[in-house]
Amino acid sequence: MKFNFKDAVIRSVCTHLPPRALTSEQVEQKLDPVYKRLKLPFGRLEMMSGIKERRFWDSGTRPSQVAAAAGSKAIAASGLDPKKIGCLIHASVCRDFMEPATASVVHNILKLPNECMIFDLSNACLGVLNAIVQLATMIDAGQIEAGLAVSGEVAEPLFNATIKSLNSDMSLTRKSFKGHFASLTIGSGAVGVVVSKAGLSDNDKEHPILGGALLTDSNASDLCQEDTAGKSEAGPLMATDSEKLLYAGCKLAGDTWNEAKLALGWSNDTPEHIYTHQVGVAHQRLLFETTGLDISKDFPTVSRFGNTGSAALPTALATGALEKGMKKGEKLALLGIGSGLSSLMLGVEW
Repeated sequence: MKFNFKDAVIRSVCTHLPPRALTSEQVEQKLDPVYKRLKLPFGRLEMMSGIKERRFWDSGTRPSQVAAAAGSKAIAASGLDPKKIGCLIHASVCRDFMEPATASVVHNILKLPNECMIFDLSNACLGVLNAIVQLATMIDAGQIEAGLAVSGEVAEPLFNATIKSLNSDMSLTRKSFKGHFASLTIGSGAVGVVVSKAGLSDNDKEHPILGGALLTDSNASDLCQEDTAGKSEAGPLMATDSEKLLYAGCKLAGDTWNEAKLALGWSNDTPEHIYTHQVGVAHQRLLFETTGLDISKDFPTVSRFGNTGSAALPTALATGALEKGMKKGEKLALLGIGSGLSSLMLGVEW
């Protein structure tokens, strides 16, 4: 699928970061019995992933709570009256509960108008980019003037269950340990993105969404799956074939980038800045090798935040906007991918 937008802009991208940092060294200390039993070298987690630390919320934090905090920041930064928000999409992997939509809780916290459409959108780590496309489509169709996409990823239940399960599983081998490696790279985070029709207010805040492309490879849907059926006594666990997922994901990303270039009329030299889903150093290297893009244009944040799911790419974008010094009119490539597999790539003009 290729698409272009005429009138939709990103007005703000804001993060809400957890208060507690946990280093990869501290993670391995929690796994001391496993490392000693399997004779695993300490330091391998940071060496293989490039992640120095990830951040976690205080105990009891709900996805809606932090998504609303990020959303509030985004609305304030957008300069828009909250009454103009015509659609709210909660796009996290994590939700407060199965029913009702977590978006309803966020809507209530933010006191958005009752004319505002609300729903949850779930597509693994690609959720926020999917939500941006949905909002841009509604804006171009004249259905809404502005919308808000939020994500509140709460990684603690999965992380804690993984630590507990690994330490208690006496049948664990080096080979079976690999299936849990990805779960040790995750972190928590929250983001808010306001998308609006161009010309609503201050033009300096308007960053046109030009278009992009999306491809799906559902043959890879079994490479990363989380148990939500309560099969594990330790809590929710995720099984990931990291190596196969890496190669399948980057191949799909390469194909999607080729489609995005056609939709945008771009070449590999066009984007001045590149923001990707934040997985680890191996993923970054292979992604840029596959797409042929210049890795020096990337802005990796995985070393300090870990993989924060759907919040990862927009967190990198928000952080880059503060730290990278992007100029008005420069082109940005947003390269998203989520397990399943699905890849969505957008071109944005800053």
